[in-house]
Amino acid sequence: MARRNLTIQLEDDDVRRAKVLAAKRGTSVSSLVARELERLVEEDARYEDAWRRARKAMGEATPRGRRAWKRSDLYER
Repeated sequence: MARRNLTIQLEDDDVRRAKVLAAKRGTSVSSLVARELERLVEEDARYEDAWRRARKAMGEATPRGRRAWKRSDLYER
């Protein structure tokens, strides 16, 4: 997979603190940001996959009971 550069703008204090954190972890700020973005994208993909599987399961579920509830049946007005 090809890698590309990404330019971001951060407050000076955030950059300073990120550099300190990266140094503590023995890596670069760029690597910290890249790993976090990869984690976020992966997390979102897992969520979307779970949501698709849940919708499919709900669509295939056998209805239980005999009553078709209406909103007005569930809430007093």
